[in-house]
This record gives sequence, structure tokens and C-alpha cells, in this order.
Amino acid sequence: MSYTDIEYEVIGNAALLTLNRPEKLNAFTYHTLREIRAAIDASVQNPDVVGIVITGNGRGFSSGLDSAVLASVTSGETATTSAESGDELPGIFSYLLEVPKPVIAAINGVAAGGGLILALMSDIRIAASDAALITVFLKRGLIAEHGSSWILPRLVGTGRALDLLWASDKVAAEEALSLGLVDRVSEPENLLSDALEYIEKLAVTSAPAAIAETKRLVYSHLGKGYREALIEANVSQNDFVARSDAREGAQALIEKRAPNFERLGKDGHI
Repeated sequence: MSYTDIEYEVIGNAALLTLNRPEKLNAFTYHTLREIRAAIDASVQNPDVVGIVITGNGRGFSSGLDSAVLASVTSGETATTSAESGDELPGIFSYLLEVPKPVIAAINGVAAGGGLILALMSDIRIAASDAALITVFLKRGLIAEHGSSWILPRLVGTGRALDLLWASDKVAAEEALSLGLVDRVSEPENLLSDALEYIEKLAVTSAPAAIAETKRLVYSHLGKGYREALIEANVSQNDFVARSDAREGAQALIEKRAPNFERLGKDGHI
């Protein structure tokens, strides 16, 4: 499909989704959110895509919800976003947690409000050295929205999460790295290549089905006790050890070559 608010292309083994409203600091309208979801779904369906990189054009990653949309929502003129179905997680980017492929946020500039949520719901965050992050919700009279009260404490700890949410101070990239808010910092000119190279590395080293199952287990186990988590992981382990990918991984080790793992098909599975 053609897009207006984003740019989308497949580069090697990576799908690159670029927010493209630079004059608005890549703020989201409802149309933007639909285009992002469509591009993510297309990436899941494409067996050539091992992982997804999300970044922004211009000087911002995303400033969050467009001011006109925010004004409409807070005035009661527009209904707030809700789950698309009974099985869908609430929150604008919560579905990224269940995407069976790695999602990398390449944070090229400010990530605020909903833009920060997009980064937080990605699996790995790589920030440009001149990027900044800010929660901003409480400064608008809102609470910690769209799952930020769940994900932030798990990334940075309870006290730091409350501080980030209450004070809504802007956090520079290096401080964000020290807090655990981002995972890596790159020079601006290297940001995109570093994110794409990460996906290329996974394409060579790691089985896509195992990537998907590991992601599912990690997020699922954040809300479980150790006994339930270890039992579930053991069941999955016994399943995967009997699969063709495990045999290929062992054979590649013996033959001292790169493994040739199966790709995920159109249903997100092998």
C-alpha cells in the first residue's frame, strides 16, 4: 500500500518504518497510527523480514499525539483509542509486545508522550547521542498512559519510573542509557546503520522462530512467578529441541558454518 504519514521499505532482512511528518515533529494522527499498524502487519507477513526498525524523519522521533487530536480527545469530541477486539491489548502501541519479530526503535530526536510509548513498546531502543526522551503526560493533566506504568518500572525501577512520570523532565540520551531507558547510544550519523546492522546480525545468527518464542516468553514471564515461568519455559524448550532448526544449529556448529534457519511465514509461524 502507499503511505502518506510514514515511509516504508525493506532493506536486506529489515523492514524500515520511518515516521514522516517532520514539520509536526512526527506527531501522530489517527491516520498515522493506522499506517504504522499496517506497516507492522506487512512486516510480520513478509518472510523476508527478520526484524523491524522504527525511526523518524527530521529532528524528532515523535512528539506524541498531534495537538489537534489531543485537544479533540480531551474536550470529549473524539472517543479515546480502545482495543480493536476482545483479544487486543489496550494502548496505542501495546500490540508491538506480541509482534513475533524484533522491533528496534532508532530514536533520532525527541521522543515525547506517545512517541516515548512507541519507543518503550519496542524491544530494543537505540538513541542518537543528541536525542532526548520525556514522558510529558502529567504536564498535560493526564496519568501514565498506554502501558507506561507497566513497562517503565521494569526498565528503570520503581522510584526512577515515578520520577520520570511525575516530574516529566527531559532526559538526554546518555542519562537515558545510564537509567536503562535506552539500550545503546549511537552517533547521529550512525544511528540507522547501527539499527539495521543489528537486524542483519540476527538474520545470520539466530533462528526466527526461536526469536519469536523467546520474545513471547520474556514478556509473558514478567507477570508470572518463577514456578509457572520455569514450567512454561521447559515445555517450550522440549518442543524446540525436537525441531528442524535445532538440528540445523547443531549441524552448523559441527560443520563450522553459518546456520540456515527457516523463516517465519505469513501467519507469523514457520
